[in-house]
Amino acid sequence: MNDITSEKDARALSPLTLAFFGDSVYEVLVREKIVKSGSKPIHTLHSMAVKKVNAGFQSYASEQIEKLLTDDELDIFKRGRNATGNNVPRSSNPKDYHRATGLEALFGYLYLSGQHERMNELFETIYALEPPEK
Repeated sequence: MNDITSEKDARALSPLTLAFFGDSVYEVLVREKIVKSGSKPIHTLHSMAVKKVNAGFQSYASEQIEKLLTDDELDIFKRGRNATGNNVPRSSNPKDYHRATGLEALFGYLYLSGQHERMNELFETIYALEPPEK
């Protein structure tokens, strides 16, 4: 595959391809942030990650940052959210899962298009959020 270095190249990818990649980008950012906070038992690290890496939290986070997105970013988010062809796991509700897919597509797009500073800015805003009460 050729290097993807432009917004045009990243935009040309399907929203589910962006989400596939963005899922791993987002999870690495969460894990990096957790590990940089200091050594902890593995079960604690896992619990901390799960609070930020799940469809419910990602859906909530997408609602919180939506007003901060540029028109292009909002377009990518909506393309990911509205993508068809992905099956919703039983452990998630469809609304949360689709919004989480939109957020992952956005992170995939920002990373692949080289917009790392913007990606990190949005991530820091998301990471500072407390998970909503269930």
